[in-house]
Parts: sequence; structure tokens; C-alpha cells
Amino acid sequence: MSTETIEFQAEARQLLRLMIHSIYSNKDVFLRELISNSSDALDKLRLAAYQDKDLGADTSDLHIELHPDSEARTLTIRDNGIGMTRDEVVELIGTIAKSGTAELLARLKEADGDSSSERNLIGQFGVGFYSAFMVADRVELTTRKAGSDEGVRWESDGEGSYTIEPAAGLPQGTAVTLHLKASDAEDQLHDYADRNVLRRTVKTYSDFITWPVRMVPEPAPATDEGTDEEPETTPAAPEPETLNSMKALWARAQKDVSEEEYAEFYRHISHDWQEPLETVRLAAEGTFEYQALLFLPQVAPMDLHMRDARRGVQLYVRRVFIMDDCEALVPEYLRFVKGVVDAADLSLNVSREILQQDRQISAIRRRLVRKVLSTIGTLRDEQPEKYATFWAQFGRALKEGLLSDADNRETILGVSSFLSTHGEEPTGLAAYKERMREGQDAIYYMTGDSRTAIESSPHIEAFREKGFEVLLLTDPVDEVWVDTVEGFDGTPLRSIAKGQVDLQTDEEKEQAEQQRTEFGGFCEWMAGVLADDVKEVRLSSRLTTSPAVLVGDEFDMTPTLEKMYRAMGQEPPKVKRILELNPSHPLVTGLRDAQAAGRDEGGTAELVYGMALLAEGGDLPDPSRFVGLLAERLQQNL
Repeated sequence: MSTETIEFQAEARQLLRLMIHSIYSNKDVFLRELISNSSDALDKLRLAAYQDKDLGADTSDLHIELHPDSEARTLTIRDNGIGMTRDEVVELIGTIAKSGTAELLARLKEADGDSSSERNLIGQFGVGFYSAFMVADRVELTTRKAGSDEGVRWESDGEGSYTIEPAAGLPQGTAVTLHLKASDAEDQLHDYADRNVLRRTVKTYSDFITWPVRMVPEPAPATDEGTDEEPETTPAAPEPETLNSMKALWARAQKDVSEEEYAEFYRHISHDWQEPLETVRLAAEGTFEYQALLFLPQVAPMDLHMRDARRGVQLYVRRVFIMDDCEALVPEYLRFVKGVVDAADLSLNVSREILQQDRQISAIRRRLVRKVLSTIGTLRDEQPEKYATFWAQFGRALKEGLLSDADNRETILGVSSFLSTHGEEPTGLAAYKERMREGQDAIYYMTGDSRTAIESSPHIEAFREKGFEVLLLTDPVDEVWVDTVEGFDGTPLRSIAKGQVDLQTDEEKEQAEQQRTEFGGFCEWMAGVLADDVKEVRLSSRLTTSPAVLVGDEFDMTPTLEKMYRAMGQEPPKVKRILELNPSHPLVTGLRDAQAAGRDEGGTAELVYGMALLAEGGDLPDPSRFVGLLAERLQQNL
């Protein structure tokens, strides 16, 4: 059969235009795609040889070869895999009808020529071969199907047509030769006739594929023709250089991988000089298959809490590198997790650079999250020292999941730890519940800037005196999630700085009722004096030594959260709070008596309010007035 010139299918021409100008963001991926095609061809040959013992194909040394030629400016990618017949070449390269892309390209025509729409609507199909035209002016392909004697030669410049003709004497497999575009002297990183560039690119994208990727040695320099002397010895022919490690640790049995290998791999992907704190392996079979090898670091990176911090694990598809930080597979609150996910197949766009949102991605993400959280729980239960290290470094980030991951909220609470009045070391909520007092119906907590500030707060006095444990929540994220999480394991969480507190015995309640009668008029007077600052003045059951304390209603914003908003440049609306008074404190009883006798017009009431505000770390609305009133009262008592 003679040479034929065939027009590309219309959709294929449009695809070539997109491929060259729009789709790929990194030229290096063309080599990944062509090596992936070769790897697939080797896989298919091995399967075919297993199914057909009479195939007559050589499977003794299946491999992929790179032949760079810097003088001719060509690069050949050769494999000894299954190969293709003429019809298969036309079907797989000349058309794209069976890929389902024709329908998507029809949709592109309805997008009003918007190039961004073209990129967004690209569908799911294997067209990696076309990426060669990003770096080549002309592409040649020669191939011979295993078990056949007939070879095929295909050639195109990617402009609209290709030629195809028989070729004799071809080895089994496929060779793709790229006639590279002129080299840009300022862009040596993308000179694909350069052996160092090829080494780097293969290491990045194809390091873990099953088959060896070899680079043929450079040709020996020509000898001088004028000498008659024979060399004493004939130098041995240099061996091809294998560029990929083929060591996909996640694909090997766990018993066959040493801790040193895990540590070395972790350092390679994380750029961390330390060993990982914990290694997490996960594999799934069935409808869709994937393997994951994840690591929990020992030390948090510097950018862990920065807005533009990088996150996500490396994504591979059948051991071929796809992307470095795959955010779709790891939620933001687990951004510290490092590792690899290798899927048998995923729905990618044409460039394999953007994941489509489908159930596969969602299912993998759900399982990864559950596995990481269960590993953290195991560390807490079985390796407390490791867990303490983890929590000190990453606990603050993990608690962000209490806001963003409602499905796993209870699990996150269960593996979290919190400072507590019970002791110096953090405690879990399950342990807190085991220590709850008889009749206690809530997990008590208080938020604040530091442990010292909370433990010094008037709010905690009665709880300490009566032996009720209180969680001390000091991370900024604690101010937010406590308003979202209702409770843990059926027990509600309750702030000791909000609402009413009921810690009194029946006898104490009876006495309190009598005091409310005695102080009723005084509280109304004081509420009038402080009307601009408080919504109510009432007697307190949470104070034992302090004269007064400010508390919020159940859904009021805390003072610490107000400060956080102001630090971000946002002024929150003013919230009037409740001033609670200690009816047993001499200052309160003395002020009541002075007011009843007409000796105080409200100045001391303002001082009491200011003292309560300062006790919780708040800012006085008018420091000068407060100092003046204080000086006046001190002078009166000298």
C-alpha cells in the first residue's frame, strides 16, 4: 500500500489547536504523556502474552527508551510493547470519535468562543499523544503490532493532515520521534534534547512507573581517520542509563518496606529533613482502586497558619505523576498531611491537571480523612508521647475541622485535647466526661487569651471552689468553633462566661432568693447608672471572692472574639453585657448601703463596672474618667 495523506477529523484539528495554545500549563507534561502511553503499551503486551501463549512476542526485557539527539534536535521515545496496526493508528491518533470528546467540543462551540470556557469544558479522554505538538514542529510515529510482520509509519506537522504508509523491518512496539522546535536560549530548562532536562523531567513525572525508562548513551566521539595505529583494547559499549527508580513504596507489601525507606521517601516529597512522626497506608479495591501512602510530620511548617500555605498530597494515576498539591483530596484542616495517592483511574481533564468533581474524588477524600483521624486517635490511645508531639504542632489546625467538616465533627472532637483545670496536661473530652460530678449535665469551658488569664478570671471562682472541671480554650479558633459545636457524645458544651450558672445547693438557692429581694432596688439603680454599657445588673452565683463580673447572653460575642475582629480591621457591633454582683462582697454591700443613704451618685458603680472589665482583660471606654473616680474615692478614705 502506498503513502496516504489523510485529513484530521474536524474535532481533532480543533483539539490540536487547543493542545498547542491553551490546555497545558507546563510543557514538561508531554514527556509524561508519551511515557505513559508507552507504559500502557507494555502493560497490554504482558497481558496479551499471558492470554495467548502463541503470540510470539518478546517479553524478556520490556522497557522504554529515550533517544535524544542535540545536533539533529530530535527526541525519540521508544517502547517494545504491544504496538499498533494501521487501523489502530488511524483510529487512535487520526480521530477522536470514540473518546466521547466530539460531544464536548460541540458544547465548546456554544460557548461564544470564550477561551476560558474551552479550558473549563474539556472532557475526559486520553489524548496525551497530541501534547507532542507543543514542543515539536513535526512528529513521526513508527509501530509494529506484536505477533504481526506489518509495520506502519505515521507523520504529521499537526496543521490539519497526516501521512500514513507501510514500513518494513520495524521492531515490535512503537517509536515516536519529535522534531523539536527551535531552542530558546533563555529557556534551557525546556530544551528536550538536553539529557539533564530529560533526567529531571522523568524523575519528576515518571519516577514510579512499573517499567524502566532508559536513556541511550551518547554516541562515541569520532576517531581521527589519519592514524594507522590500532587501539590496544576496544572499550566496552556504555550501558543505557535508567532514569526512574520504579520504587513505588505504596505498591509494595508493608512488610517489604523498611522504616528507612519510608523516611527517605517522606523527606523526598516533603523537603523536611526529619523523619515522619507516623506513616499511614491505605488501599481500596472494588469499583475504583487506589493506594495511599501518607505521613504525619513531627514539626509544623512555618507557613501552616498562613493564608497562602500550600496543602494537599501528591496525586498519581497508575504511578504517573499528575499534580503536586492536590487540594481536592485533603481538606484544609489536614493541610499538614504529606504523601501520595495513586489511583487506578480518575476523571481528569485533557491535560490531567484539573480534577473533575465526581464521586470518585469525594469517596477517596472521605476515606483519607477517616483514616488520618483514626490514626490520630490510635496515637492518643497507644502512643501518648507521639500524640502529645502531634497535638502541640497541629492541634490548632485540626480544630479548624470542627467548623468546616460537619460529617466528622464528633470524631475530631474525640481525638482532640484541651487544657483543663484538672491538671497541667491536656485532656480529651471522653476523659473529662468520666470525671464529671454527679448531677453535672454539661461540659464546662471558657475561652481566653491564655491559661493564666482564664484561671485568674472571676468567672471560674465558684467552679474551682465546688470542684467542677473547666476546659481552658486558648487558641483563636476556639472562639469560633464553640458557637458551632453543640456538644460531645450527647453532652452539651456550656460556657461559664455566658448565661446563668446553676451550681448552688437547695440551701444556697433559698438564700439567693432572699438576697435578690434585698438587692432588687439596688440592682435596678445600678442598671440605670450603667445603662450605656450594660443591659442588666443582677446577683451572681459564680463569684466567691471578686465583687463583680461581666457575662454575656448565650449567643453574645465574646470579648476575645471582638478583639480578633478588630485586629482584622473589622469593627463589630457593640454588645451590651450583663454585670453580675457578688452579694457577699463588702464593696457591693457597702455600695448598696451608700446608695440607700444617698452618699453615692453613681461614681462607685462606674468603678465597679471598670474593675469587672479590667478583670477579664477588656479595655476601659474612658480611662481618664476611671482614674479620676478612683483617685477621688481613695482620697475620701485617707
